[in-house]
Amino acid sequence: MVAFGALFLVIGLVLAGVSVSFLMNAERARGTVVALEWRDDPDHVSGRKRVDDGPVAYPVVEFTPAHGTPRKFRNSTGSNPPSYEVGERVEVLYHADSPEDARINGFASLWLLPLIFGGIGLLTAGIGTGVALATRARRRVL
Repeated sequence: MVAFGALFLVIGLVLAGVSVSFLMNAERARGTVVALEWRDDPDHVSGRKRVDDGPVAYPVVEFTPAHGTPRKFRNSTGSNPPSYEVGERVEVLYHADSPEDARINGFASLWLLPLIFGGIGLLTAGIGTGVALATRARRRVL
């Protein structure tokens, strides 16, 4: 259990490092949400739909890089209810050498996955460590 938690914690830290690196090297541009792409997202673990899930809205954003032509991208993070409305102005982060690698400058786009993996890792490793210490203490008493 501790090893499983440590693995998830490491994955969370790697994902956080990727987000920090992206932020440090990203160019900024103004974009506009031009559509919401509704998708029925399957349960990623089992491949089956969960009963309580409805469709998820992914914002489609159009922006113009500093030295380029207008581009569109679908944000990697969706939600229900939608986090953005069609016509809403957003800040876009992108790499100058690859503007197709773009994200909305928002909490979910940058930090949701690192927090989920890191949180699960901390919780699992903490519980595993607590159980191991309690077991060790009980063996010493007996």
